Amino acid sequence: MPSLFKQGDVMIGGIFPVFNKEISSTSSYESKPPGVKCAAFDLRAFRWTQVMIFAIEEVNKDPALLPNISLGYRILNSCASPTNTLRAALTLASRPEEIELTSPCPPAVSALIAESGSSQSLAVAGTLGPFQVPIVSYFSTCACLSDRAKYPTFFRTIPSDYFQAKALAALVKRFGWQWIGAIQSDNDYGRNGILAFTEEVKKLGICIAFVGTVLRTYTMDKILDVVEMIKQSTVKVILAFVPEGDIYPLMKEVVRQNITGIQWIASEAWITAARPSTPEIYQAFGGALGFVVQKMAIPNLKQFLRDISPYTDPNAAFMRDFWEIMVGCRPVSSEEHTGTEAANKICTGNETLMNSNDVFFNVTQLRVSYNVYKAVYAIAHALHQLVFCQPVGGKPVRPCLNISEIRPKQITDHLQRVNFRNQFGDNVFFDANGDPPASYDIINWQLIDGKVQHVTLGHFASVVNGDYKLSIQEGEIMWRTGKMVPTSVCSNVCPVGTRKAQIKGKPTCCFDCITCADGTIANSTGAADCTPCPQEYWSNERKDECIPKTIEFLTYHEPMGIALTAVSLLGASLSLATMMVFIRNRETPVIKASNSELSCFLLFSLFLCFLCPLTFIGRPTVWTCMLRHTAFGVTFALCISCVLGKTIVVVTAFKATVPGNKVAGKFGPVQQRIIVCSCTLIQIVICVLWLKLNPPFPDMVFKYSNTKIVLECNTGSEAAFYAVLGYIGILAIICLVLAFLARKLPDNFNEAKFITFSMLIFCAVWITFIPAYVSSPGKFTVAVEIFAILSSAFGLLLSIFTPKCYIILIKPEKNTKKHVMGNLNKKM
Repeated sequence: MPSLFKQGDVMIGGIFPVFNKEISSTSSYESKPPGVKCAAFDLRAFRWTQVMIFAIEEVNKDPALLPNISLGYRILNSCASPTNTLRAALTLASRPEEIELTSPCPPAVSALIAESGSSQSLAVAGTLGPFQVPIVSYFSTCACLSDRAKYPTFFRTIPSDYFQAKALAALVKRFGWQWIGAIQSDNDYGRNGILAFTEEVKKLGICIAFVGTVLRTYTMDKILDVVEMIKQSTVKVILAFVPEGDIYPLMKEVVRQNITGIQWIASEAWITAARPSTPEIYQAFGGALGFVVQKMAIPNLKQFLRDISPYTDPNAAFMRDFWEIMVGCRPVSSEEHTGTEAANKICTGNETLMNSNDVFFNVTQLRVSYNVYKAVYAIAHALHQLVFCQPVGGKPVRPCLNISEIRPKQITDHLQRVNFRNQFGDNVFFDANGDPPASYDIINWQLIDGKVQHVTLGHFASVVNGDYKLSIQEGEIMWRTGKMVPTSVCSNVCPVGTRKAQIKGKPTCCFDCITCADGTIANSTGAADCTPCPQEYWSNERKDECIPKTIEFLTYHEPMGIALTAVSLLGASLSLATMMVFIRNRETPVIKASNSELSCFLLFSLFLCFLCPLTFIGRPTVWTCMLRHTAFGVTFALCISCVLGKTIVVVTAFKATVPGNKVAGKFGPVQQRIIVCSCTLIQIVICVLWLKLNPPFPDMVFKYSNTKIVLECNTGSEAAFYAVLGYIGILAIICLVLAFLARKLPDNFNEAKFITFSMLIFCAVWITFIPAYVSSPGKFTVAVEIFAILSSAFGLLLSIFTPKCYIILIKPEKNTKKHVMGNLNKKM
């Protein structure tokens, strides 16, 4: 295999993708297969080889580093192919072709600097690892290579994709991109990179819409499939975790089809590559963001590169291809076979690179080249510690180990312990997995003066405890869409008052926004669920705030409250007025016939009954709740007791007209008072027990309406409440029965008829009250109870006292004993 070779006491191997595409050939199995043919000479990779040579020559010139020991090298081409990389690795492990057979046996390769691609490094590490050959990669970033159990001799001077995946995820999170596409290369680098990135973004709730796969050897049909995938998707941000050689065909097709408006995120493999960094590619990929390793300017390297000449060593590999690209003619003395077409023009031999302005000679922003440089020095420091048994910079001592006794395993062990500060102030060391500390610059593609510039606008570095620090100059970023940060979401963020509703069969980033149900709110955008309001609150119309529910109770200010209050006061006034009439005319026959004492008691109780509804109106309190039901029960018990007393008086008075009947004499005023007091006392006892055991209390009721809280008095004990009503009902039924029996008494002023009629009204009102009370909602329950109280009170007042007042006030001529007793005398 063609190689760059120099003999030394200790040999270091190198594998680089100087040609980045292997030309496949079909074997006929009838003749010896042709040798490997490669195409697409890569100036960037060729510069890596020259940096390795430059670093080795620097080490050989340094008297403090490996004194009296020379480093040699043998550098082979991998064609960016895992199979060809493996072939190169086995070649390095065998006898060099450059050594004549008569020469003494040269030393074996003690260390290897390889390779740029992760798949290629996996092949090398898996093959040479069991032989303890240390391998230092300068551009392989796959996190899988950190597995010390599988690859115990693998080191690298570029951070693992484990950290790059974290950096890319942090970048996506920073700009709020929720819906992104991904392009991976069909190799270990791309697949493992996207896998690590996917795991990171899933933790952040970011969705990947699609994953396209490309490779430099793919047919155009496969490339077009990926392009169509991009066109059909709604994503505006795409991550390309692909080496430069694999993504370049896709980039050209994207530009050809004029697919713009996509914000590209790049892995470190292509963000600073020279080949795609052209104004043509910038049309579709301008504003790309990506992470790269630290840049460095290596002194004296530029002159070293300008001194490259095919005439210095006519047999040196890759020189003819390099010269044809840089100068534009074929060297005269070169006979080297290459995979590129020979140029028509023959060089004169006077060509030089001294005046070339090609980007190849721009050594101010070296990144991967600097990794190659550090790899050489890391191996040199490991060799120094091994041979001289002390770090570089110690006092000069004799070697403690013969060069011929150096074994690859010893170099591996010392590489693991390497820790030094180089001339640029960077600490070079490896962790337990062979990885360097993670540190990236953030690069933005910008078009400046007609050229694509890789502008550094931020930094990412890992810190202690697995955390990281990301700093970005956001205002300086040139986006594909201009100065505005592009957005990329599958569904727009849900506004306040709505929640996310997952769309079946789609990623979590794709959702519908559903308005929160009544009683729940979402007071922030992008809410996953709506939050129920507390019981005393309800959602507003926008469903973004819980507002207090309307407090409802029967008040004095509303029309219903005003009307009931007015009727209640009217009834109380009529009761007082009637009482005044009765007191003033207490000596008249009508008043005497109706038992003036019981009538006044009855009017007083009716006065109290009319005032009872006032305790039902207004905001319920502990005292009003206890008062309203007990006052109602006691006053109505007093009222019906008085009516019962009057009924008994009427019946006994009729019985007294029968000769020999002494019932009337036994039911005088004292007995009447006892009846009234005893019947009322029973109700008082019931009410006292009610208040003592389970009294009424103010309560908030939510069942009637979602938007209202009804304040009402809870009876506390339903049994006690219905016991009070039941007792009043029993008294009323007794009155009704007695009055009904006495309805045909023979006097002109038969009070039993009026009592019968009033009791019928009373019973009818309270019988209809029970179902109406149970079925009425909210404050109407109170209104029904007030209506029943007023109706029954008016029924008693009007039925019993209107006829008497009519005679006293309007027909005073009938207010005589003769008229009152007229019918009775006729009967007798």
